[in-house]
Amino acid sequence: MNRSELIEVVSSDTGLTRPHVELALDALIYRIVTGLKSGDTIRITGFGTFKIRERKARQGRNPQTGAAVKIKASKGIGFTPSARLKENINARSALNKPKRVEDAMTIRSVIAAKRVSPVSSVAKIQTAAKAPAKKVTVAKAPAKKAVAAKAPAKKVTVAKAPAKKAMAAKAPAKKVTVAKAPAKKAVAKKK
Repeated sequence: MNRSELIEVVSSDTGLTRPHVELALDALIYRIVTGLKSGDTIRITGFGTFKIRERKARQGRNPQTGAAVKIKASKGIGFTPSARLKENINARSALNKPKRVEDAMTIRSVIAAKRVSPVSSVAKIQTAAKAPAKKVTVAKAPAKKAVAAKAPAKKVTVAKAPAKKAMAAKAPAKKVTVAKAPAKKAVAKKK
């Protein structure tokens, strides 16, 4: 099984989308590698333990020529399978499938509703999930038409205030008298 086949199978088993499974797988591999690189031992309960194994520098032989070759010191990765993994591989019965997203959400909502310890709730839910579901039928009452009594529309009259004319206070007109200059008589000159 290659990477894309693994993503496809996990996606169908859990109900998660392919991109979410791919992100989770990338994050898991990243955390295992960074943990090993920093010298930590990665222990996944029920699966196994990843651990760095130091290899010392040594002498080796070239298989084609038989000449001696120096091999540098390096780090190797060791994996020790857990007892449960060994049992599951050798078991003749079918393995338990992982929970689907919908089932996990149901378990969480029941735990939140009861507000009890998660361990005892999960055990109760798992035993309840194995029992066949009972079909519950609910008798529905016939739907009633709601008749809304409409109140007659009321006429609303709005009394308008009489329009006020803006009267500007006019200053009385001033009489301006213009003094006319006396008319000059034109004297005709004789030739």
